[in-house]
Amino acid sequence: MGFVTKRIYDPPAAGDGWRVLVDRLWPRGVSKTAAQLDAWARDLAPSTELRQWFAHDEAKWPELLRRYAAELRDKEPQLAALRERAKSGRVTLLFAARDLKHNNAEALRLILQNRHKG
Repeated sequence: MGFVTKRIYDPPAAGDGWRVLVDRLWPRGVSKTAAQLDAWARDLAPSTELRQWFAHDEAKWPELLRRYAAELRDKEPQLAALRERAKSGRVTLLFAARDLKHNNAEALRLILQNRHKG
């Protein structure tokens, strides 16, 4: 599967493939034109409650993955559509957080790959 993550503040690149923002909130300072999105999947972002609970605390990362996966259980049609799209090319999951390793897009990528394998 061709999932990668990238900060929305980084310039779009030809190799990004299909670009989808997976944040619930629109990122500050980014115009819709500059973002060059193919989609905004705000419904796949963690709930406000989960996002606030996590608060970018790396120590909570394993629990975030568990809780986020639980939240996504009823979003299987949207996840299946992403997996299907990734079969034909790269899908870049865009996020606004500063932490490149512990953010909702990376969590979604891990969840999508885990479900794909299982």
